[in-house]
Amino acid sequence: MCGIVGYVGPRPSQDILLSGLARLEYRGYDSAGIAVVSADGDLEMRKRAGKLQVLRDDLAAHAMPDGTTGIGHTRWATHGGPTDANAHPHLADDDRLAVIHNGIIENFSELKAELTAEGFTFRSETDTEVAAVLLGREFAASGDLVAAFRAVARRLEGAFTLLAMHRDQPGLVVGARRNSPLVIGLGEGENFLGSDVAAFVEHTRNALAIGQDEIVAITPAGVEVTDFDGNAVEVEPFEVVWDASAAEKGGWSSFMAKEVSEEPDAVANTVRGRVQGGAVVIPELDGLDDLFAGITRILIVACGTAAYAAQTGKYALEQWTRIPTDVELAHEFRYRDPVIGDDTLVVSISQSGETMDTLMAVKYARERGAKTLSICNTQGATIPRESDAIVYTHAGPEVAVASTKAFVAQITALYLVGLHIGRVRGVLAPEVAAAQVAELEAVPDKIRWVLEHEQQHIEQFSRWMADTQSVLFLGRHVGYPIALEGALKLKEISYIHAEGFAAGELKHGPIALVEPGQPVFVIVPSPRHSGELHKKVVSNIQEIRARGARVIVIAEEGDAAVLPFADEVLRIPLADPLFEPLLAVVPLHIFAMGLATAKGLDVDKPRNLAKSVTVE
Repeated sequence: MCGIVGYVGPRPSQDILLSGLARLEYRGYDSAGIAVVSADGDLEMRKRAGKLQVLRDDLAAHAMPDGTTGIGHTRWATHGGPTDANAHPHLADDDRLAVIHNGIIENFSELKAELTAEGFTFRSETDTEVAAVLLGREFAASGDLVAAFRAVARRLEGAFTLLAMHRDQPGLVVGARRNSPLVIGLGEGENFLGSDVAAFVEHTRNALAIGQDEIVAITPAGVEVTDFDGNAVEVEPFEVVWDASAAEKGGWSSFMAKEVSEEPDAVANTVRGRVQGGAVVIPELDGLDDLFAGITRILIVACGTAAYAAQTGKYALEQWTRIPTDVELAHEFRYRDPVIGDDTLVVSISQSGETMDTLMAVKYARERGAKTLSICNTQGATIPRESDAIVYTHAGPEVAVASTKAFVAQITALYLVGLHIGRVRGVLAPEVAAAQVAELEAVPDKIRWVLEHEQQHIEQFSRWMADTQSVLFLGRHVGYPIALEGALKLKEISYIHAEGFAAGELKHGPIALVEPGQPVFVIVPSPRHSGELHKKVVSNIQEIRARGARVIVIAEEGDAAVLPFADEVLRIPLADPLFEPLLAVVPLHIFAMGLATAKGLDVDKPRNLAKSVTVE
């Protein structure tokens, strides 16, 4: 879950590395470091525990010689705590070799014992330093960094992206990847490496995606990609569709605030170009009708927020495709020996396209003959390349660790997939599909309405609740996964107890948590479309209100039945039941952000978390 960047070219590398790390800091902010080969041929390195600013301040106070070849790293700690010694880069070969790493090397213990027996010593607790020392030993034997990398990569087990450079080979950065992200940026007389295109999008939007078990060597003159055995491989070029300004705050108080404001655009951009004459036609799935032939089951795999998007989408997929649909947490999926085959469509959801648990689930599904489709927001990512088909969301870069606009884009993409499959299979009447498409196309303006009419109100009462220690969330039907999402957001960025429950479960245990003053959010279904469910939820509200709960209701305009039992009412526009989640979740995102801000917390970089979970 670390951020990595590499550069070779004519320009001083230090500023390029630091700006790249700033764009990647969402991937980890326990420590940061850079290494460069200076103009006089020395390898210079500086690393510090803490956020990137600590390193910046150190470099400002104690300047380091610059050079035109460099690597940089921002860390989310796995092996060893967040200390200066455990920060990357790690040095080897008498401090002439620098290595940075994303992932986990599972056999580091055995390798470390081997190297220790040979007399090598270590200065950190990390698995990365083991790879660095091993690489240094191989380089000393061959004098060729690429050849040394191949020898080392074949011995490593686990997930890793490794970047290295050596003082004796200036103008060269070498990288290797297995089950961990790495992309190449192509410049004029300069080239870049990064764990994400954000690392270099400021300088180039031309990129290459490299595959599993491949090694890349970049110089100012070009790029060479081979497999671990040294065979040349072709790489897939792509153009980054957003520019550097999209990953900047642009005057907003936080990236999360900016991204919540972009939720309407995330939905609109995901729909754009995928509707023809009232029907959903997804260009990426053109010619892939066989993917949906013979399907008797849909299984959605995801983690965290993406799993709640999956649970929301399940209702629509079953209704529109008439195919039984289940949702599995990706990290549980392959460990229970699931029954899947060529009649199963496995849909994976990952904002980054690099979520390790989800990637492993996709590989497992393909090995057992299932058909695979991924929903992803990141070009050049691994999960789309491992899948039979891909539907990209077009939410743009999401920098805040807690996902907001990506969540609504994922639900939107699932709805598009459901409408597409329903049309292809001929089970969805055209007039029904057209009505659902019209509802979906109306969602962006309805989210804007929520932002314009309710945001100030929500932010105000979230400040009043800054001392709250626990919040509960209730919902039924499509409101249930939204309750789970609301609780997750609050836990992620405010560090207080929060739980989401299916409202029908109240009397089966959770009502014991309700005491006087307990805040409870309730997502209320539409009385127009879900009359029976609406009555049951109002009864749930009465039950918790009778026990002293402070009730905050999210209800559609015109719903007067909830007024006598609510302490706060947050309104959303009228919508078909399946589209209410895209509206109801917005107040919950605003509330979590407002409460965390009132507590003085960093909403973009919550403790212990990183944006992309690239280790199991």
